[in-house]
Amino acid sequence: MKKGILTKREREIFELLIQNYGTNEIAEKLKISDKTVRNHISNAMQKLGVKGRAGAVIELLRLGEISL
Repeated sequence: MKKGILTKREREIFELLIQNYGTNEIAEKLKISDKTVRNHISNAMQKLGVKGRAGAVIELLRLGEISL
């Protein structure tokens, strides 16, 4: 997949992360397991070529994939 292009679910999870939701809260809200949330975050970070959630958020903002 092209760098910087997230799935709808990955984008949705990062939108919730920047609203200060934790992994468990996101899992409950989206009715998925916390492991699935972590997998989506990990997949997005790999696509973006970054380490850590903060790096992913910065890159997603820079690319216009998410907004504050």
